Amino acid sequence: MDLIRRTVFSALTAAACLSGAACGIRPATADRDAGTLVIDTANYPSTLDPGKQYDADTYAVYRNIFDQLLRRDPRTQALKPWIATSWRQTDATTWRFAIRPGVRFSDGSPLTASDAAFSINRILDKKFASQQFANFSMISKATTDGADLVVHTAQPAPTLLTYLTTLSVVPERYVRKVGDEKFAAHPIGSGPYVFGEATAGSQVALKANPLWWGPRTSIRAAVFRAVPNVAGRVVDLQSRKADLATTLTPDAADQIERDPRLAVLSTPTERVAYLAFNTIKGGPATDPRVRRAIAAAIDYGALIKNLQRGYARPVNSLLTPLAFGYDKALPDDRYDPATARRLIAEAGARGRTVVMDTSPSFNPQIVQAIQADLAAVGLKVDIRSTDQPTYLKKVQDPGHNWGSLRFGRWSCSCLDADGVIYPLFHTGGIWSSYSDAGFDRLVEQARRVIDPKRRTTLYDQAFQTLARDLPGLGLFQDYAIYGANSRVRWTPDAQESFYLDTMKVRR
Repeated sequence: MDLIRRTVFSALTAAACLSGAACGIRPATADRDAGTLVIDTANYPSTLDPGKQYDADTYAVYRNIFDQLLRRDPRTQALKPWIATSWRQTDATTWRFAIRPGVRFSDGSPLTASDAAFSINRILDKKFASQQFANFSMISKATTDGADLVVHTAQPAPTLLTYLTTLSVVPERYVRKVGDEKFAAHPIGSGPYVFGEATAGSQVALKANPLWWGPRTSIRAAVFRAVPNVAGRVVDLQSRKADLATTLTPDAADQIERDPRLAVLSTPTERVAYLAFNTIKGGPATDPRVRRAIAAAIDYGALIKNLQRGYARPVNSLLTPLAFGYDKALPDDRYDPATARRLIAEAGARGRTVVMDTSPSFNPQIVQAIQADLAAVGLKVDIRSTDQPTYLKKVQDPGHNWGSLRFGRWSCSCLDADGVIYPLFHTGGIWSSYSDAGFDRLVEQARRVIDPKRRTTLYDQAFQTLARDLPGLGLFQDYAIYGANSRVRWTPDAQESFYLDTMKVRR
């Protein structure tokens, strides 16, 4: 069944089952209130401090506790007001944002422009070591002027607004009072939900925020459960233990489609499945010939056709067609096993072992297929899978003490090349195990040039450098795959936003 038929089938199934009786479904399971949503995720959130991490499972939880400065329209991707009700550029490097009046944090304290400025400056403080620093590093400082937030950039910043859709506003007074560690353990935000309780490594419970400034939410409570095994998440859906499951595989989607009580919710995203190389301490992968051999050894078409089965699209670089800077004219002719064998022989790497880091968040079938492709051209692959927090800590090690290559699924929620290749490959970035002064200059220029044509030219040159050195490679454009029972009405978006206030449940 192709993706369009899957989507239509899912929508019809969900609509047909809204009455419940047609599908033999009780109005709600006996062990929870009708307004409670139970969500199975692949991982327990690595933190609830929005300045510290933004992997998908962490993002899904904390962005419901906090409000973002801006949001996007889920259908058009256009920017829309949120905590900032309006904005204007007063000169080439200064922006003013009017902060929504009357917003309160869940402890009753008012949200002000000072809180928004603090949220930005906190990320910019290098001692804080935010994983989001690269995204906001075009900002020199954030200040206030009366009720307005004022953002100053070092140079003109064409990507500023798009990154501000990812900024969660935190309460300055509370954070300063309790410190970062206690704030992460007991977060207070202004979002539609408040932190209830957590069982470390297992689940986080949220409840509706009675002080939220927005409309009353259909979901009055939510429980995020960490269920690392995909099969376990499917079983939970089938047994009604969970209402919604994230990060599913095509195999899981097939199972869900066979159950008339369930529906697959899927959409193409800006997320790219990729490999990144440790070009500094990566063993055999420090040799660019080995990296090029790995790129030539992978059967990208087979990954998409046989494993993703319609839940992916080809890419010709480490970017998706949804992002600014993607060049559709580039060829995608990388698969060439004969060239891979020749390069491995030239590098003297035949029979050598490359270490591949991954986590249970990622489809193991994809990882194993890449392992088999590399074995077919003469490389051994030692797969090292760790839980997601450990994986993130390892690959972000500033000493680059991790393996040879890593599998990942990258999204910046920004629809721009800057949010992909700058954090992944700019020298000194927390995600980067690559350094090239020429590449750095190109992406630095691209993030301060307003003219789209000039930015496009700079990115074309930057991608040429990446094609030469190959510190990473795109595998395919990823699709978000969720499973849901008939209680849930929700349309996912390209940013994988996972805002509970945009969902409805049949009570």
